[in-house]
Amino acid sequence: MTGSAGSAEIALGRPLRAMGRRFRPSRSGGHLVGYLYLLPAMVLYAGFVIYPLIQGVWISLFEWDGFSVATWVGLENYRSILTDSALRAGFGRAVVLIVFYSIIPIALGLLITAILSSRPMRGASIYRTILFVPQVLPIIVIGIVWRWMYNPDGPINAALTSIGLASLARGWLGDFTLALPAVGLVGSWVSIGFIMVLMLAGVQQISRDLYDAARVDGAGRVQEFFAVTLPGLRNQLVVAVMVTVITAFRAFGLIFTMTTGGPGTETTVPAWQVYTTTFRFFQVGLGTALGISLALVIFGIVSALRWLLERGER
Repeated sequence: MTGSAGSAEIALGRPLRAMGRRFRPSRSGGHLVGYLYLLPAMVLYAGFVIYPLIQGVWISLFEWDGFSVATWVGLENYRSILTDSALRAGFGRAVVLIVFYSIIPIALGLLITAILSSRPMRGASIYRTILFVPQVLPIIVIGIVWRWMYNPDGPINAALTSIGLASLARGWLGDFTLALPAVGLVGSWVSIGFIMVLMLAGVQQISRDLYDAARVDGAGRVQEFFAVTLPGLRNQLVVAVMVTVITAFRAFGLIFTMTTGGPGTETTVPAWQVYTTTFRFFQVGLGTALGISLALVIFGIVSALRWLLERGER
């Protein structure tokens, strides 16, 4: 009986193995099948990203107003960016916005995460929802509301006056010193919710055994945060820094709705310069060169952050 059963298994196994060989891709061309699945997405990416990028680089080599015949100037537009102090100043202001879009939100997001994850809190989900609300609001709506709040007769000055601090009331968005920080603080308010959700998701992935071991060793809540939570959130921190730094350099919506680059040029940032140079002054070649330069700066920062992450994982 045993011999006949074994023979039956062998007899059935042969056609099954033959069918497997029939439908198994060959070693020489099997890897090409994966590219066929990617082909539609690659075609769309090439058509809507790669080709416009190449076209933009080509346009940046011309002096063109968008209507008349373009004049070849080579790298002159890029030289203008390097030598024109007004154009360079825009990138400097973007660096200032990094403090408000990245450093402050990440610090506050970590603090909120430490508070919400340290112990169960009544109404914690309500707090998370309230803090995340700015992320789901259109940036244009946020800009309009905050412009009203910053008005000389707006709620902020009214609140300062009501508590006896009328000397601090001012036209915030018209102040040459405070206009950029005022816009930056709105960016901080918008970014905190995203950072908080990202960090809370990361905390849930940290093994509870690490916290138990830290408590056994006598670590307090502050020591526990720096010894367990912060190292466990390293990947989330890198993502948060990358996203917020890119957002700072691409800041446009708040500038457009709140200050339009003023007062003077105090809130003129690279994204706003691309818009005004191209569509207000009709210097399409220079505006495109600004956009390409901005993309290169962002690419360089992201690449540096990825390098730091990979180096830290070794």
